[in-house]
Amino acid sequence: MVIEFILKVIAISSSGALAPGPLSAATAALGTKHGWKGGFMVSSGHLAVELPLVIVIAFFISSSGQIEEIMRPLALIGGIFLLLFGYLTLKSASEIGVVSVREQRFSPFLTGVALSAFNPFFIAWWAGVGSALISEALLIFGTLGIAILYASHIWIDFAFLSILAYFTSFKGLTVRAYKFLLVFLGTFVLFFGLDYLFFSLTGLHLPELMKKL
Repeated sequence: MVIEFILKVIAISSSGALAPGPLSAATAALGTKHGWKGGFMVSSGHLAVELPLVIVIAFFISSSGQIEEIMRPLALIGGIFLLLFGYLTLKSASEIGVVSVREQRFSPFLTGVALSAFNPFFIAWWAGVGSALISEALLIFGTLGIAILYASHIWIDFAFLSILAYFTSFKGLTVRAYKFLLVFLGTFVLFFGLDYLFFSLTGLHLPELMKKL
């Protein structure tokens, strides 16, 4: 159960972490000056915004005292977001090209804070997909589930952004390989989106249905 949940979090989180966006673009630019440490500090700034947000969402969900009752509505919202996010991930894979960067003088940590706190898609992701994952974590593991969820999620940001900064805008990762990775992750996210929608309607996850067939 723990491994299955961790793998789900990793698959869903990876699509967000690896998708081209302001944070990854800024990290690539900062890498020209700071190397991998720039990516690490951007991730630290991102964590400074994200962790409190996760704790607040978890608090409101757990304090409702009706985790099981709100699971299906949250799964519906999360499923819609995942389908949209999966589509955007696949769209990004078809559009990504050569990325050019310039040397930046901004603080990597403050860049991570600003591009997270003022990113509406980041907030929307946690309000939609993240809330569904948080409620599932609380239902299965209790309060410990938040630690399991976040540990399974945040290392991806640190790993990817540090590597991205080190290779300075995909110089160590070919565009073709990056596109393939996005297609792979986008497909996974679409599956989980369908799974969440199915759960919101039936109370069952798709793997559970497959076992019964």
